[in-house]
Amino acid sequence: MNADKPALGMILKGYPRISETFISNEILLLESLGFKVHIISMRHPRESFSHASIKKIRARVDYLPSTIMENLIPLVYHNLILAVKEPKLYFKAAKKAVTRWLRTRKSATLKHLLQAGFLVNKVLPGKNIVHFQAHFAHSPTSVALFSSLLSGIPFSFFGHAKDIYTSDTRQLREKIAMAKFVVTCTRYNRKYLSKLAGEAQTPVFCVYHGINLDYFSPKNGSRPCSPPYKLLTVARMTEKKGLDTLYQALAILKEKGLKFRHYLIGDGDDQEKIKTWIKTLGLEDVTELCGTLAHEDVIQHYENSDLFVLGCKIAKNGDRDGIPNVMAESMAMGLPVVATDVSGIPEFLEDRVSGIMVPQKDAPALARGIRTALTDEKLRQQVSAEARKRISRDFDNRVLIRDLARIYAAQIPALGMDPDVKDQESTLQ
Repeated sequence: MNADKPALGMILKGYPRISETFISNEILLLESLGFKVHIISMRHPRESFSHASIKKIRARVDYLPSTIMENLIPLVYHNLILAVKEPKLYFKAAKKAVTRWLRTRKSATLKHLLQAGFLVNKVLPGKNIVHFQAHFAHSPTSVALFSSLLSGIPFSFFGHAKDIYTSDTRQLREKIAMAKFVVTCTRYNRKYLSKLAGEAQTPVFCVYHGINLDYFSPKNGSRPCSPPYKLLTVARMTEKKGLDTLYQALAILKEKGLKFRHYLIGDGDDQEKIKTWIKTLGLEDVTELCGTLAHEDVIQHYENSDLFVLGCKIAKNGDRDGIPNVMAESMAMGLPVVATDVSGIPEFLEDRVSGIMVPQKDAPALARGIRTALTDEKLRQQVSAEARKRISRDFDNRVLIRDLARIYAAQIPALGMDPDVKDQESTLQ
């Protein structure tokens, strides 16, 4: 890609990450429309493997020092050099860091300032980055904010779920006010962020992530559904996924004689807790923890399952999902979905129309929803067909990326992109 072309500096918490395929898909699709992206990652990858699509991304990747003590010398060196070269800008950024630290007393504020100083002095020169776009409203946006103050380059951010609802509202409000614009992935989020912004004039846009419909489509028509049923959940092992409610519902179904086997794909901090629930509820013989799987293996599970189920809820700390992409993937493949009425989920899952929706934290209701979805064959056919139709209409990432591209082109004139990209042909094969 042309080295002189203006670049969008994409600040990410980690790259690549198995759980964030929507970000790598976004980058790949933006590149296919002619955007030049430069990835700046705050961490090296945690997994030993990545999705095949990562190999198609042409963007250069630079990694920031992820910790202070292990990287103290390079962090301090580049920040001192920058402070000498640009004393007014550095003082402004340091003053803002003090203000933000006094609100929360979190040491991460210092780390984010130092990472930004490293980015601006070490990474930025010669890259022709004209705008910083951070994914997630917490630490990546903090680094983008300080990098903007230190360089004079504007920033924006894409808010998702946990990053929005567990952030200190004072800090988040300030980020919105200082950003050129904000994008988020559900109307539910947009309403919250717009209300939080108050009198700030920062535009807040909603663009769904979407999925690649070439990967997710029914392979064998209507799959036969008979006991023992195969139930599938793809989720990180965290409180907001409502796995406690899900396993309670499975215990109810087992007690009532329903024959099934449940598979959970994903890892997380609550793994030991989940193993305890499974044992306590007597579900060891009907459940399987699959861990993190590659994209292709997850698709295989979709194809072989009878039902996708999630029990999402609002966690004690306010964390909640937006629209879980795995649900959209299931719906696109004709796999019926049972889920809870949390956050952005009702925006694309309508009860007994495109799936079955039940109240959060209600195990008996979830158990009834699962049984209905498995045994009412007419309803299964209806919701599966409608779900596929809705995902095809509203969740195609090749259509949605053009909405995002138009926002980037219009809001960031320095990129030199045509804001009207609706008729442009993607170069992605």
